[in-house]
Amino acid sequence: MKPVFSRLLRGLQRNVLAGLITICPLFVTWMVFSWLWSNLAKAGLPAARLLDPALPHVWLNHPAFEPALAVVLTLVMLYVVGFITSMVVGRQLFALFEAVLERLPFVAKVYTSVRQLLDTMMAKKDTGQRVVFVEFPVPGQKCLGFLTRTLTDSTTGQPLAAVLLPNAINPTSALLQILPLDRVTETDLTMEQAMSMLLTGGAVSPDAVRFTRPGEPS
Repeated sequence: MKPVFSRLLRGLQRNVLAGLITICPLFVTWMVFSWLWSNLAKAGLPAARLLDPALPHVWLNHPAFEPALAVVLTLVMLYVVGFITSMVVGRQLFALFEAVLERLPFVAKVYTSVRQLLDTMMAKKDTGQRVVFVEFPVPGQKCLGFLTRTLTDSTTGQPLAAVLLPNAINPTSALLQILPLDRVTETDLTMEQAMSMLLTGGAVSPDAVRFTRPGEPS
């Protein structure tokens, strides 16, 4: 009786694990999509309600119509803003708008920080902002991070690195570490590969990564 029970238990564990591996990527994808959908719908909801009087009541009675319309209007707005700011006049107007924001005490800090973070995430590797490994939380273990800029120790003149360490699964929260530049391990990962690793907990990653610095004991 005991061997039968053990086989049933092993089969249960194996199938539950297989189900978890199958469902987990779908669940994470659904969470990201739901977050994007809800925020896009909230952003476009005022504009969608302005159009309500001009739309047939049959459409408005459908519960999914208004959120879907709000998402479409938000995407259209983003496209228009992106198109305008890609033009010379649009860039000049946006630069003037940013100059006004930078004069507002609290808003300037928040806006500048978010803008710099987004510029860092979208930057190409040859701009100095790149994917790196740093030893964290203990020596011998390394954490995936984004080198956002380099700076200098005013006392010793030693070059330092500012590295953002996002949390896996939820990369919207992160730690910022300042450490000597020679303790940063350069990687050959692209930004897209790094984000895939973070969002999937490492399940989606290249077969090989540059983990050890030149001259570092393996």
